[in-house]
Amino acid sequence: MGTAQQQVLEELARLTEEFSTAPSLDAMPRRTLADKDVAGPTSAHVIEEIHTPLNFAYTTFTTGSTAFQNIVGVTWPELPERAAAGARALRRAGACPGDRVLLCYAPLGNVFSRGAFEGASVEPIFLPHSSRDAFLVALCREKPRVVVGESSFLRVALEDAKKLGIWEAIPEGVHLLCAGTPLDMELLPLAEECDIGVHDLYGCQEFGWLVMDGAPLRDDLTLVPDAEREGWAILVAGGLPTGDSFPMGGAGHALNADGPIHTYARQRTTPELEVVVRACTAQSEMTLERACRSILRIKGRIVRPAPGVRIAAETNELALVEAWPSGRSVAVVGDQEKTKLFDCLLEAQEQYQATAKSDPLWMKGR
Repeated sequence: MGTAQQQVLEELARLTEEFSTAPSLDAMPRRTLADKDVAGPTSAHVIEEIHTPLNFAYTTFTTGSTAFQNIVGVTWPELPERAAAGARALRRAGACPGDRVLLCYAPLGNVFSRGAFEGASVEPIFLPHSSRDAFLVALCREKPRVVVGESSFLRVALEDAKKLGIWEAIPEGVHLLCAGTPLDMELLPLAEECDIGVHDLYGCQEFGWLVMDGAPLRDDLTLVPDAEREGWAILVAGGLPTGDSFPMGGAGHALNADGPIHTYARQRTTPELEVVVRACTAQSEMTLERACRSILRIKGRIVRPAPGVRIAAETNELALVEAWPSGRSVAVVGDQEKTKLFDCLLEAQEQYQATAKSDPLWMKGR
């Protein structure tokens, strides 16, 4: 390499270091588990650094049951409603400003989002180890106002407390916010012995918290009669089906006579429902088509435009149809308030299209 070439390269290197607008790895923004308020241990995960697109507020995963967990993207436009519902749940569970909330399973914090803890002015804390023993130590020493955890785990831990003779050390006035799995009804009489409050929280990573003690946490929930089960209803969040059906009415929820949705007895909706968009507020059919693909990828819900869909409509009109082979229409959600989540995802798609990729190393079709 000649002297002149060497000088040019040295000048390029100097300019890159001093004036480049493209970040180095060290200069890239970082979002840690602590930043997301989910910095707790689990034995079911590894901590892996990933490149998360700037159009996501954060990424998380479904909890999974018999299938692999799927990645979930949470967009910025949907974050305010999601955080408000989480804060509402914490307040209903008795959390007051300044209280500590113990999360037994850290990923449940992603269902709240950090904004929920900030909105309720509470401090999330976590176990030092993912075990029942660590939970009992944290419960008795840290004295949280609210505990968020899976109900069977909490029941067995309380049974351990009785066996170990530390029942009296359990703090007074603590509330158990049971989430993640259907409520273990055997927990209720055990908690009553120690005057512990119990609440049943239902939601998912895709949509956040939706129902607490049988009562909605959001205004954009719709209950559609389940044709396969008399007296049951399918829960639809913001125009998108959750995939779960619940018994309705009767004497109300086991923890709330005024809560009509029996979330502890849920069943998967069969057949699954898909969404056909008959009208939408998006300004172009291309935006709608792209949003439908995005919703499938980040929320796992099948959404597709109807032939002749009306674009730039005043309100969304979403038809819920049974999946193949019947394709039968079950209901239509046409109220703008009831399709708020769908509108937020349309907004996220429009924002994404309006923001060009800023990384010159990723240019398609050049």
